[in-house]
Amino acid sequence: MLENLLERNRLWSRSRQDEEPGYFSRLASHQAPEFFWIGCSDSRVPANVVAGLDPGEVFVHRNVANVVHSSDLNLLSALEFAVETLKIREIIVCGHYGCGGVKAATEDLPHGLADHWLEPIRRQARYHARALDQHSDIEVRRDRLAELNVIEGVSRVAETPIMRRAWRAGAEIKIHGLIYSLKDGLLRDLGCTIRRSDLPNSEERAS
Repeated sequence: MLENLLERNRLWSRSRQDEEPGYFSRLASHQAPEFFWIGCSDSRVPANVVAGLDPGEVFVHRNVANVVHSSDLNLLSALEFAVETLKIREIIVCGHYGCGGVKAATEDLPHGLADHWLEPIRRQARYHARALDQHSDIEVRRDRLAELNVIEGVSRVAETPIMRRAWRAGAEIKIHGLIYSLKDGLLRDLGCTIRRSDLPNSEERAS
C-alpha cells in the first residue's frame, strides 16, 4: 500500500512539472494563500479539491466535525498564524452533510474521547431541539445540525481574541460559513458571514 502511494506521488509530481515547469520551486519559495479553511477531517472533503483550488491557495485546519473549541490551541495557533503572518482576509468554516461526527453526537452510544470533543454539537442539539424535532427524518435533522454547527463555529471564531485584535487593528477579514454536499459536490453559503463592520460600536471606536 505504501509503495503504491509513493508511486502515485511520483506520477503526480512528474505530471505537475510537465504541466507547469517551476511549479514546485514557486511553492517552495513562499506561501500566500487567500483562504483559511476550518473543515472536517473526513477524507471525502479535502479543502483545496472541493473548492477547486491548487496547493498553496488555502491554509487548512481540520478536525472531527469541524468543531471550533475556544480552548483548542491547535486551531487557535493556526488561526493566529493565518491572520497575523499570512495576512489572510477570508476565513471559511466548512461542514458537510452526512457528517459522521454529527451522527455520533446524536447517538446514545459510547464513542470514547470523541464524546468529549463533540459536546458543543450535543449542546446545539439540545438548544435547537424544538426546531430540529419538526423534521421527522433523522438524516434531515442531522444535516440541519451540521449547518448549526458551522454557524456556531463562525461565531466562535469571531469571538476569539485573535480576531477581535485583528479587527480593532483595522484588518478587513471576513468569516464565512459553508456546507458541502457529498451527494452533488457543491458548497453552499449558509449566509452567516461576520465581518469587521459587524463589531459592536464600542469595539469599532477602540480601533
